[in-house]
Amino acid sequence: MHHRIVLLHGWGADADDLRPIGEALADEHPSLLDVICLSAPEARPEASGRQWYDLFPPRWDSVPEAVDLLRRRLLDLADSDHPLDKTVLMGFSQGGAMSLDSGCSLPLAGVISCSGYPHPDWQPPQNHPPVLLLHGSGDPVVPVTAMESIWERLQGDRRQRVTFQDGHTIPHAALLPMQNFLGSVL
Repeated sequence: MHHRIVLLHGWGADADDLRPIGEALADEHPSLLDVICLSAPEARPEASGRQWYDLFPPRWDSVPEAVDLLRRRLLDLADSDHPLDKTVLMGFSQGGAMSLDSGCSLPLAGVISCSGYPHPDWQPPQNHPPVLLLHGSGDPVVPVTAMESIWERLQGDRRQRVTFQDGHTIPHAALLPMQNFLGSVL
């Protein structure tokens, strides 16, 4: 049985955007950690890159369908060698929002949201997987108050958070908390 991390890129990026982070985490993991980078289903209409749903303007009404599609993709990835309870879902920005919304309702080993935000009306189930929230205190794109809103909705014994002095990015300093989280849930 292998451990797995599934990575969800942010708005306007593509599947390979987070691959270096996934590979760095895999290199430091004590056992084999497979890295899967998913591509958002929609091309951005006005530029390169992909999106899980349209953000400009926000199409919140399309979020439930996007979350359901991602949930089905995650279920399709699971097999006897890669069960969901040996899988961590990690996303950045829009991918962080998607990881929370789809991942908290699945029996995953854990969820990592980097610079994510809660979808409107999102509420995690009481028995959600462990969640690690990472956010830059100077994030001009997704304010750190979004992390606080997520934090308040999560169960106290199933949540961790780390803020760092940076903007809308995943700095090198975020790798250690992610490695520690992976070590605690996998």
